[in-house]
Amino acid sequence: MLVDGKIFIGTSVKPEYLELKLANRHGLATGATGTGKTVTLQVLAEGFAAAGVPVFCADVKGDLSGIAGKGEPKEWMVKRAEEIGFTDYRGETFPVVFWDLFGLQGAPIRATVSEMGPLLLSRLMSLNPVQEGVLNIVFKLADDEGLLLLDLKDLRALLGLVADRAEVLAKTYGNVSKASIGAILRQLLVLENQGGDAFFGEPALEIADLMRTSYDGRGFINVLAADKLMSSPKLYATFLLWLLSELFEQLPEVGDPDKPKLVFFFDEAHLLFDEAPKALIDKVEQVVRLIRSKGVGVYFVTQNPLDVPDAVLGQLGNRVQHALRAFTPRDQKAVKAAADTFRPNPELNTAQVITELAVGEALVSTLEGKGIPSVVQRTLVRPPSARVGPLTPEERAAVIAASPIRGKYETLVDRESAFEILAARVEQATVPAGGAAGGAAGGAVATEQPGGPPMEAPAEGGILDGLGSALGSLFGTTNTRGQRLSPTQAVARDVARSVSGQVAGRIGKQVAGQLGSTAARAIVRGVLGGMLRR
Repeated sequence: MLVDGKIFIGTSVKPEYLELKLANRHGLATGATGTGKTVTLQVLAEGFAAAGVPVFCADVKGDLSGIAGKGEPKEWMVKRAEEIGFTDYRGETFPVVFWDLFGLQGAPIRATVSEMGPLLLSRLMSLNPVQEGVLNIVFKLADDEGLLLLDLKDLRALLGLVADRAEVLAKTYGNVSKASIGAILRQLLVLENQGGDAFFGEPALEIADLMRTSYDGRGFINVLAADKLMSSPKLYATFLLWLLSELFEQLPEVGDPDKPKLVFFFDEAHLLFDEAPKALIDKVEQVVRLIRSKGVGVYFVTQNPLDVPDAVLGQLGNRVQHALRAFTPRDQKAVKAAADTFRPNPELNTAQVITELAVGEALVSTLEGKGIPSVVQRTLVRPPSARVGPLTPEERAAVIAASPIRGKYETLVDRESAFEILAARVEQATVPAGGAAGGAAGGAVATEQPGGPPMEAPAEGGILDGLGSALGSLFGTTNTRGQRLSPTQAVARDVARSVSGQVAGRIGKQVAGQLGSTAARAIVRGVLGGMLRR
């Protein structure tokens, strides 16, 4: 598996290796469905792990989880090992950490809204340039006023605040369209329905947890359960790009180390570039070009080399090409493009061989010496040492229970952020107003009960009117009864639905002993009623 600092890939007319010291120059694995890309990915991941290099990869089809189980040499594996001279072949297990954005098949992965940033969020929500500009204003306002954007309810509350203060903000940040605010809110709803609300929040992922090594010096293989995530392909692609960006921003410069600090496999890579705006592709190109100096190798796995833009493709020095089928003009173009990217071999008609490769065969060209690509060779890929195929649910549960990060990310933390701060402003504005109104109207009268807390009789107005008035002031809800809501009021109404629950919870804790459950429910109704009535 490892020979003199090299990962054994398979055998052509000679053994084919991937040099660890050049593995951070990135790579590409392509081929049609069913030609062996997943097995090749597993072989490379096992090699890196054995060399002490942590790996992150996505399990798109659900069958990569078997890398955590001991391999059971099957007949075809033993035959292949003998055929290529792999005399050291045996079944092994590897240290694995399972991750899942939804927390169902592994440790949940979360990021804050601030970490994601307006560019990636705009991509995630399919916003147009005008709407993206409004989102940038929201982030700028949050920074200027010290409001943390951690989860989607924080973002929704800030959007409401921006809508309410649009005229004032226009003098500093530029015009804010109420229609754009409404469009962003609708896309937030779509994002929530796709499971985005489970992704945004805390505790946020710590990059160091992806870069662990086991007690015996092997690198952990981090497997992201992506079979369900693939139903939201934009969320999948944006998440992986965010993770790549975080690695780039957080890791220090190390130049060209003897082996990578982390290897990142981006399966179904075409999802990253489908309908991506130029700004996003430029960002991917920049990250891929510069992240190698951080000691990170990025390997794109996709069906067709045409899926990857030329600017990115030129950065991928290590290539494994499985079979392609040339049934259509586009397929023929892909075959020619794939053949032209290799260093020619005078003894091979590369374009023809690509269409003739059997399952488990590949054209391989890796960097060697001073970073020069090797001559392309037709190669039999070695069999994996770990299990080929998925773990059982019981086996996965056992791996999760023994995970070094168990218990760190499972419990959601909801600390004070933009939503809570804005709700507190409402509460602070409400309590004095409620007290004054209650006193003027005869209000609520406190009585001392023997052996118990003071009891307070609810009265008309007071806290309810004050709370409704404060929310009306905050969100600009000034319509009279029977009038159609303006766009600002519609936004305010949506925000109030979130804010009201938080406010009611805060106030309810203070007055639960005095008002009881009936009055607590009245507070919530008073919030929404005040919004629409005024």
